[in-house]
Amino acid sequence: MRKGGYDSETPGNFHVPARPALLLLYNVFLSLYSFALRISSLVNPKARKWIDGRKDWEHYVRDALNPNETRVWIHCSSMGEFEQAKPLLELLKKQFPKYKTVVTFFSPSGYNACKTNDLVDYIFYLPADSKRNAEKFISAIDPSMAMFVKYEFWYYYLSQLYKQKIPTLLVSGAFREGQVFFRWYGGLFRDMLHCFSFFFLQDEQSQKVLNKIGFSKNILISGDTRYDRVSEIAKAIKPIVAIEKFKGQNKILIAGSTWPGDENVLKDCIAVLPPGWKLIIAPHEVGDAHVRKVQQLFGKETVLFSGLDAENTGANKKILIINNIGLLSRLFAYGEIAFIGGGFKKGGIHNILEPAIFGLPIVFGPVYEKFVEAKELAARQYVFPVNNAAECTAIINKLVTDEPFRNNISLALKEFMQQHTGAAKIIIDKVKIEKWLH
Repeated sequence: MRKGGYDSETPGNFHVPARPALLLLYNVFLSLYSFALRISSLVNPKARKWIDGRKDWEHYVRDALNPNETRVWIHCSSMGEFEQAKPLLELLKKQFPKYKTVVTFFSPSGYNACKTNDLVDYIFYLPADSKRNAEKFISAIDPSMAMFVKYEFWYYYLSQLYKQKIPTLLVSGAFREGQVFFRWYGGLFRDMLHCFSFFFLQDEQSQKVLNKIGFSKNILISGDTRYDRVSEIAKAIKPIVAIEKFKGQNKILIAGSTWPGDENVLKDCIAVLPPGWKLIIAPHEVGDAHVRKVQQLFGKETVLFSGLDAENTGANKKILIINNIGLLSRLFAYGEIAFIGGGFKKGGIHNILEPAIFGLPIVFGPVYEKFVEAKELAARQYVFPVNNAAECTAIINKLVTDEPFRNNISLALKEFMQQHTGAAKIIIDKVKIEKWLH
């Protein structure tokens, strides 16, 4: 029925639904989650967008689509996963131009940030996971192939793709011991893995843990497409005149995607910045209330990016606060050292590859174990996880005062990043070999 090949690790042995008791618990979870979102939407704008974006989705999707098309479906949880998908979307457009691209998002932030992207022909919220929604949504978009980026495992969608023998790929997949797939109670999630035709993984550790539960034939370590993406960004970088004027002849420590815990640690570290060094802070939250708190924390030495102009270049200030979005990936081109936020909160660090592509040694908090690239770079001592302000101050002081040490790390990082690009090409080449698309 479908164009393209299809394979499964255990063809003929897997049937859905496989575990009625666990499926019942899964449905209870989905119902409770939906109920909680509806309650939260009364006071939380993001939850309200999640609810509103899925209203009357069936009519909206069917009205938007042209019935005389062939399509590829790529699902992303949020903005970060979409960044991983971009190199794949670019190659799909070039090598399979007859296929229209359908991109779905779970989160409003990803959806809103990508509504006008030229690489995407159709963008939708993914309807809540249910048997009915999965059947109707997949019937409507009728994909020739589906890609799920890194995370997001939805039982009914994956089951429906499997039933319809639609080639389904996990790209930039990352697995580790302790995840639900490898727990005694994770049977339903292991069933979801059987629905994938192929796994494109980030590292050997991911392959090893999948091997332990019986997956071996449909696996390839392709790397992480984020390396491709940050490489593209670095090549296409455009200057920021205001930053050039603020920097002048100084060297810069750039703190990106910071949260309050990160900012409190940084406050204790800036004392070790000698004359000739400045700090740029790009908080994760750039609302007025939080920006004011950052200003108060760092005192009179601060200037806001929005306040820079021809007369006020900030040249006489030591600290610049970025109070808008969209600049961070370009800012790293002006830095010598980076501090990446998120490591002092439960969710973990933000993207360290953006500064790494420019060869910046990177410091971050202790919560980074979920991130393959952070563990690998930390093992090589190209990046530096710290547990507190004292450790952060010590390593920043070392990086600031020992220029040969800093430069050696920079050269090694650039070489490492260059060696790890190319994942998107590996994936698309495999798509052609297996004839998942024509």
